Amino acid sequence: MEEYVEVKIPKKLYEKIKKEIEASGEFKSVEEFVVFVLESALEETEEVYSEEEEEKVKERLRALGYL
Repeated sequence: MEEYVEVKIPKKLYEKIKKEIEASGEFKSVEEFVVFVLESALEETEEVYSEEEEEKVKERLRALGYL
């Protein structure tokens, strides 16, 4: 099992993410979503996404109001 550490984000952002994941059903928790986004951001510098993968990431970011 992986070891975890605490990371603080603004409560307003947490609530916005929570609302979006509850509506979409794509993630089980805010933590799962945050891990996904951070891993995706780090992988961007390491590998190229397929058009389909890139569109999925963009859709999720749009849903959260980032794009």
